[in-house]
Amino acid sequence: MFKIRTMNKISPIGLDLFPRDKYEVASEIPNPDAILVRSADLHSVEIPDTVLAIARAGAGYNNVPVDACSSRGIAVFNTPGGNANAVKELAITAMLLSSRNIIGGINWCRTIADKADEVPDLVEKGKSKFEGPELKGKTLGVVGLGAIGVMVANDAVALGMQVIGHDPYISVEAAWNLSRAVVRADTLEGLLAKSDYITLHLPLADTTKGLLDAEKFRFMKKDARIINLARGGLVNEGDIIDALNAEWLAAYVTDFPSAELLACPKVISIPHLGASTPEAEDNCAVMAVQQIMDFLESGAIKNAVNLPRCRLDQRVPYRLLVVNRNIPNMVGQITTILAAASINIGDLINHHRDDYAYNIIDTEQAISPDALNQIKAVEGIIRVRSIETRAG
Repeated sequence: MFKIRTMNKISPIGLDLFPRDKYEVASEIPNPDAILVRSADLHSVEIPDTVLAIARAGAGYNNVPVDACSSRGIAVFNTPGGNANAVKELAITAMLLSSRNIIGGINWCRTIADKADEVPDLVEKGKSKFEGPELKGKTLGVVGLGAIGVMVANDAVALGMQVIGHDPYISVEAAWNLSRAVVRADTLEGLLAKSDYITLHLPLADTTKGLLDAEKFRFMKKDARIINLARGGLVNEGDIIDALNAEWLAAYVTDFPSAELLACPKVISIPHLGASTPEAEDNCAVMAVQQIMDFLESGAIKNAVNLPRCRLDQRVPYRLLVVNRNIPNMVGQITTILAAASINIGDLINHHRDDYAYNIIDTEQAISPDALNQIKAVEGIIRVRSIETRAG
């Protein structure tokens, strides 16, 4: 029986996928095998030694101590694409809000609510204060072409926009899904110089923190509009407020308000609604649950943020799963121990990602406790577990 601890309210559509004869799921469960989380901050939570995996029902994972988990051999999953349509729709909305001054117009209408029969005439006289440009024919720069960025780019093309994309690390899958009309920008600066709108769709990391700052704003067109539904830290708040106050930038739409941003009238602040749709919550929960089940039952890894993608068809009954540091001769030491124990290897796969490697080793014989202990004792080995697969 696998034990799953939920740290937030998780969509029942996802949780119902857990077979009740194999899984126990609860918010207060001791010694869980896996943790499901949405927004809870795990940095201040003691993660039990029994935990094999943590799944974040969403794309971002800043609330999970990834480095600490990696050092303990805990797989950390996210759900890229699960909320993509929700964020894409909000990105299109953000472009319209930043262009047409819709919010300003709505707020002004409330000020004439007591004018009775004068309202129609006042509307006709006052509407010119809130006019703004159309999206059609304008240039959108999409920074980050993952699941969300690709959808935003494709829909912007359908709206008649010229679209430029920049992502040095675009995946083959994303490239296949991207419209041919999207023009590639070799550099971020080149994209910024040509874009009327810039929308950010990339993770927050050391290399992307403060990606847009005063230096980058110099490359942008006057009256450009920036949409940030990815992570607040991608933009230097002080620099963007200065650029807005200097009337160099026309608007900044963010899903990550702060007191400073809320005080700036040219900032359109949204209360982190990017993935706040029932459909997105359902999609992310389903993906997170499926990934946890796949990992616990077969050792397969998909969408882990700290370990390599790894999957192996099951042809023999027993499976050894090993997380180790990415250093030479690890596989050789493991297979030598198995050979000495007269265990025949049916199939093997080894993948690495940065400082860590992951092994799936299928065997025709059960692996004895003694052999497992010998493998665990090898320097550089972080985590070892043995399972009997469905093939058995």
